[in-house]
Amino acid sequence: MLDVRDLRVTYGTTVAVDGIDLSVGDGEIVGLLGPNGGGKTSTLRAISRVVGSEGEVIFDGTSLAGRSPDVVARRGLVQVPEGRHVFPTLTVHENLQVGATARAGRAADFTLDDVYGLFPRLRDLRKRAGWALSGGEQQMVAIGRGLLAAPRLLLLDEPSLGLAPTVVDDVFAVLGAVAQRVPMLLVEQNTDRVLELAHRAYVLVKGRVVMAGDAAELGDRDAMMASYLGQSHIDGERDEGART
Repeated sequence: MLDVRDLRVTYGTTVAVDGIDLSVGDGEIVGLLGPNGGGKTSTLRAISRVVGSEGEVIFDGTSLAGRSPDVVARRGLVQVPEGRHVFPTLTVHENLQVGATARAGRAADFTLDDVYGLFPRLRDLRKRAGWALSGGEQQMVAIGRGLLAAPRLLLLDEPSLGLAPTVVDDVFAVLGAVAQRVPMLLVEQNTDRVLELAHRAYVLVKGRVVMAGDAAELGDRDAMMASYLGQSHIDGERDEGART
């Protein structure tokens, strides 16, 4: 479904993603793990063509080189970004309807009733404006909007960020149900949650893949993962000290 080869993202002189390879198979859930600043969000943005990059991104056998983000979304590569980006003046129902604009004539895998079934709280809030929603409610809207875009592959960036534990439980319960129907590439700081849901995962540190494998295999190597993440934190402190 997705094949990324030698992906590189730079911002000025800063290298955010340094020549990584990754793939997502049809029906597969793949996690992207790693510390803050590891390059995970930049990877998703490059795949969905929101930021420029070098290397190849091949979606369902077709290169996405030169494609704009809206064209990519209409092909079914749909991103739910970090920060939710709910339209503040639109109601919940109107925010969800926006997702349907990216379907571009493709058959809908999820209907509005499906989304309200997955997130019953939203049904009661359907007339509430986006600005009046809690963080958890906004995240539900963002995911629901992505599902209504008829994704053939869903890119999710930090779906649990800033949410209360009970809301995180609700969100991941929904993602578990969605995973039965839509492949995903999932960026998430909550390692345990990702490894419970995903088939495979990659660990990114300083823009490079430092570890990859089956979720069960990575789950049995917690100490090794902690050493990578911890070393990244230590290196960051050293770099900051050198600059000051």
